[in-house]
Amino acid sequence: MVGIVIVSHSAKIAEGIKELALQMAHGYDGIFCAGGMEDGSIGTDAVRIMDAIRDADKGDGVVVFGDLGSGIISAEMAIDMLDGEGINVRIADAPIVEGVIVAAVEASIGSDLNRVIEESEKTRDFRKIQ
Repeated sequence: MVGIVIVSHSAKIAEGIKELALQMAHGYDGIFCAGGMEDGSIGTDAVRIMDAIRDADKGDGVVVFGDLGSGIISAEMAIDMLDGEGINVRIADAPIVEGVIVAAVEASIGSDLNRVIEESEKTRDFRKIQ
């Protein structure tokens, strides 16, 4: 099963996105959050992200979603810190809410890492108003 890590500067945002995605992907339990700092303040922490990636890894890869550029930088640092652990982890270039929802649905039906990322990145072009 492909795992998902949500990186947000806010723990509340990360948990809210997870809650929403799990409504769409019943029975899927591969979403892990790395939101905010350990003391509850706003920010991102590469060590917390690294731990979430390890937790999400069930052998089929992990896709990471970030809310802002500095969250992506922290995720890249976390991935660098995992060097040599053999975890296949990639960062999706997708909107965090829509991307996580699509990724969770794809992962829940057994799609591989490439498909999960491909489908989640299609959400960049989703139009909300026609």
